[in-house]
Amino acid sequence: MLVIKNLHANIDGKEILKGLSLTINKGEIHAIMGPNGSGKSTLSSVITGHPAFEVTHGTIEFNGTDLLELAPEERANEGIFLSFQYPVEIPGVSMVNFMRSAINEQRKYRNEPAISATDFLRLMREKKELVEMDSKLTNRAVNEGFSGGEKKKNEIFQMAMLEPKLAILDETDSGLDIDALRIVANGVNKLKSPENATVVITHYQRLLDYITPDFVHVLYDGKIVKSGGKELALELEARGYDWIKQEVEA
Repeated sequence: MLVIKNLHANIDGKEILKGLSLTINKGEIHAIMGPNGSGKSTLSSVITGHPAFEVTHGTIEFNGTDLLELAPEERANEGIFLSFQYPVEIPGVSMVNFMRSAINEQRKYRNEPAISATDFLRLMREKKELVEMDSKLTNRAVNEGFSGGEKKKNEIFQMAMLEPKLAILDETDSGLDIDALRIVANGVNKLKSPENATVVITHYQRLLDYITPDFVHVLYDGKIVKSGGKELALELEARGYDWIKQEVEA
């Protein structure tokens, strides 16, 4: 599904990604961990096409398409979803209108007719139940007055509505209490299918108590330096990242 080879990227002339390679197949959940400044959020930004980042070398293919040739909105319409670390408020734009517009943009991209009001409301009701989203939140403006946990839950609701092929969760667990973490993780688990894939970017192992990854990767100084199963996340929790640094520099 996603094949990244020898990716180099910088921002404001500073190189952040320094030869990163990663392959993600359908049906897989990948966790990416690493210390601050290692390039985790940069990776998600480059995949989704953030204009502040410049790719200087390497390739990213998504289902055989050269992702670097596509604009950010085209990447989204191809089925890539990013859950933001700090979701923004959009005052004056209702959740209903926001989600219906987003879905119809994707349908237009695929040359499909706009979703009917009846089908949209049925879909919204189904997905709200799936991720335990309160109707009081979906009846308000996007993220306006939401708590941190409600914003993150709303991101998973949007993911459920859009049904992406590849979902990237950038530190979705940041600032969540245990109940909110459980609800967000349950939503991610329920949305997993043989046809989609998920990348979970996190500092901490605790999210992986609820979402079981197929692969865990350690990103350090712009490269993936170690990969393994869930046991690698447990080792990182117990030992920190200093031993990774020692291994890399040895």
